[in-house]
Amino acid sequence: MSSFNIKNDLTWRDFLIRLGLIIITVAIIVWMMPRSSQNNFKIEKGRPWIYNDLKAPFDFPIYKSDEAVKAERDSLMKQYEPYYILNSDVVGKQLRQFSKDYSNGIPGLNNDYLSIISNRIRRLYDQGIMSNSDYAKIGKDTTKYLRIVNGKHATSIQVSKVYSVVSAYEQIFEDEVLAAHRDILQKCNLNDYITPNLKYDKERSEASLNDLQNSIPLASGLVQRGEKIIDRGDIVDGKTYNKLLSFQKEMERQNVDQEKIRLNIMGQILYTAILLTCFTIFLTLFRKDYFEKVRSTAMIYALIVLFTIIASMMVVHNVLHVYIVPFAMVPIFIRVFMDSRTAFMAHATMILTCACFLQYPLEFVAVELVAGLVAIFSLRELSSRSQLFWTAVSVTLAAILTNLALDWIRINDLAKISYSEYNYLVINGVLLFCSYPLLYVIEKAFGFTSNITLIELSDMNKELLRKMSEVAPGTFQHSIQVGNLAAEIANKIGAKSQLVRTGALYHDIGKIANPIYFTENQSGVNPHEKMENIDSAQMIISHVTEGTKLAEKYNLPNEIKDFITTHHGQGKTKYFYVQYKNAHPDEDVDDLLFTYPGPNPFTKEQAILMMADTVEAASRSLPDYTEKSIRELVERLIDGQVADGFFRDCPITFRDIAYAKTVLIEKLKTIYHTRLSYPELKK
Repeated sequence: MSSFNIKNDLTWRDFLIRLGLIIITVAIIVWMMPRSSQNNFKIEKGRPWIYNDLKAPFDFPIYKSDEAVKAERDSLMKQYEPYYILNSDVVGKQLRQFSKDYSNGIPGLNNDYLSIISNRIRRLYDQGIMSNSDYAKIGKDTTKYLRIVNGKHATSIQVSKVYSVVSAYEQIFEDEVLAAHRDILQKCNLNDYITPNLKYDKERSEASLNDLQNSIPLASGLVQRGEKIIDRGDIVDGKTYNKLLSFQKEMERQNVDQEKIRLNIMGQILYTAILLTCFTIFLTLFRKDYFEKVRSTAMIYALIVLFTIIASMMVVHNVLHVYIVPFAMVPIFIRVFMDSRTAFMAHATMILTCACFLQYPLEFVAVELVAGLVAIFSLRELSSRSQLFWTAVSVTLAAILTNLALDWIRINDLAKISYSEYNYLVINGVLLFCSYPLLYVIEKAFGFTSNITLIELSDMNKELLRKMSEVAPGTFQHSIQVGNLAAEIANKIGAKSQLVRTGALYHDIGKIANPIYFTENQSGVNPHEKMENIDSAQMIISHVTEGTKLAEKYNLPNEIKDFITTHHGQGKTKYFYVQYKNAHPDEDVDDLLFTYPGPNPFTKEQAILMMADTVEAASRSLPDYTEKSIRELVERLIDGQVADGFFRDCPITFRDIAYAKTVLIEKLKTIYHTRLSYPELKK
């Protein structure tokens, strides 16, 4: 037993195989992962939201619509005052030129009009005159005021009080004094003396305009991380529409460039590789035997990859909600076919991998880890369909309560909690009911055998068992008795009781071919009395090979076939072997003629069956059934098996063997207890 088949050192071949497994798994998962967290939504106001429930993955402002911003800008433009620089030298220059040109007076008018005209021109320049183009431009705007810069001072005046060159010229003729002499004045070309004295100050004006526009807030509010934006099925109203547009705009603003995409992929590769490497190291350290079974390794990694890809596809294509995916199926399947620790580690690896591309990773990890733990706890040993039902119910309740607790912690407001997530968790629970039919698929795909299958195989109405009960009733009763003994031992030492019970029912099915050659089926006639010892030994040994053929014919699982080939191991048919040796003392005996093909037991359950089978069969030959005789029989037979090395290749301990002896002794004492003789009535 000390040489149980576990290598202490990891060979280069083992290392390369596991490294290749990690690389392939990481490559497949990362290939299917979303490259960014950007969502492609089609936002339609007044229409129901057809996508997943949406919560803010980060803080972002609620941007105002373009129309609202334009309206605010138009409103502020009324307050906008463009800057114009006043050129004070223009008025003096033009008036001097006018006085020079008309030093002799204006024909048709007395000299007093020179002073009046000069006064009117000066008054126009004092108000301000700009070019016709500038005046036309400012007239198109909503600007009502402008600032005139004169030296270090800027004065705000109404636009209506400023003139263009044309309007200034017209203003001269609208004067009540000069209007009567319009015909004469038109000949004077007074427009020659009217030029712009206001020049547009582009730098100051644009700076003022920018300051004004920058004072307009582009956002009307803030959405905080974790806050509900919209639930699936809700109508997109105006307020929500702005939130969705703002979210999309912010996502576009934060959209990664090619360099960041490369970094994103590298990060995904590194993250996934770390998780899968840790998981592979766990299996190497604690469950190295799984790597010796391709089906075990294939199932574990296939389940991790499959469910991760499903979650990735849902995120990439924005389909439903990731909470719908029944991740708890993974620990359920692994727990049923393997063990709890491996189930939890595989589940944790898968959940942490999925978390890296989700909007709310912490909440997801918390909910799914709790769900996985509950699934593992509730399936200590699957023996009925009802267990899966209650497992699904338990997982659903645990997930709902965990999510509710997180909502209370995070939101602190019952009105803001999105209860649609709980609908998805309920759907998740319903999908978990599919675990039962999928167990059959997993069994066939990877060659496993569940307890449910074992229970089905234990049905006495199964064709093969019914045939054995009819053809070889003694063997049938022996098998039932061995199954009961073996199951008791298995329960005592922590082995798989249902597996060993089912294996016991089928371990001797090969006797169906020639039942009369086995003592339990004989009724006074023993055909071995007329046979040679070698022939008799070969006939007895043949029940192993015949049993294997029947197992193949009836498609029995490999685990059951192994009980058929190992229940005698590589032992000998000692009765005929000893007889032959005694009859031929001087002859070299070919031990192979009397030896079962084996192999020896390589699992704890197979070792249990060997002990129970040998003891139960031998117990029938006891002359009397006392505690001493039973104890001596059990001790002698099992110690002989240990001494012959039958248990060297299986993980059974001396402590387990001691417990097995105790169980066998107590059970045989109960089976073969002495009954009291009933007295006869005296007449």
